[in-house]
Amino acid sequence: MRVMIKFSFAVDAGNEAIRTGKVGKILHQIAEELKPEAAYFCPQGGERAGFFVVDMSDSSQVVEIAERFFFGLNAKVEMTPVTAVADIEKGLAAVPGIIERYG
Repeated sequence: MRVMIKFSFAVDAGNEAIRTGKVGKILHQIAEELKPEAAYFCPQGGERAGFFVVDMSDSSQVVEIAERFFFGLNAKVEMTPVTAVADIEKGLAAVPGIIERYG
């Protein structure tokens, strides 16, 4: 299942982590391990933030993915299932049957 991971971490802690090179090292290591199909970084809510889109094959990965960000960056983490266009088209193929039963 494709999942978007949103993470953010405080400016003060991030400043020190950037000065020491920790942020770059941790983000590189996480990207190497998770192999995201997309990765974006931005300021959000006054903090440093980013988004990774990864393929999660088992729900137990929620823990192991989140802990990388918790321990590595002291980050807040949110995960949201997301779909690509091909997935939307596949899902929409089931809608007529749903409408017939529920609509």
